[in-house]
Amino acid sequence: MEKKIAFICIHNSCRSQIAEALGKHFRANDFEFYSAGTETKPKINQDAVRLVKKLYNIDMEETQYSKTIDKIPTPDVVISMGCDVGCPFIGRSFDSDWGLTDPTGKSDDEFIEIIKKIETKVKQL
Repeated sequence: MEKKIAFICIHNSCRSQIAEALGKHFRANDFEFYSAGTETKPKINQDAVRLVKKLYNIDMEETQYSKTIDKIPTPDVVISMGCDVGCPFIGRSFDSDWGLTDPTGKSDDEFIEIIKKIETKVKQL
């Protein structure tokens, strides 16, 4: 059975969503991928949606939505996206913290830099 990997951040609207999308894109044969937060947003960050669609031809809004940790299967591995906006408490410790800064509201170049870092880390799992 494949390990379940969950990417967690506070709002589950940007970095964790990108990681879920790229995980499914690049490593679907190796792991099951999920993302979640301790809070939700009405929709996924629109810059993230636009840039992931442009770079990878993946429409995150077709298959993903903002959800809380209790709405996904119990993961085997839990990865925090970065605690620059505060670390969510999920009832257990994180297996890894990728330490990624939140690109929300930043330039496309800064956004793409974070997306490419996520791609590299997903491929290294």
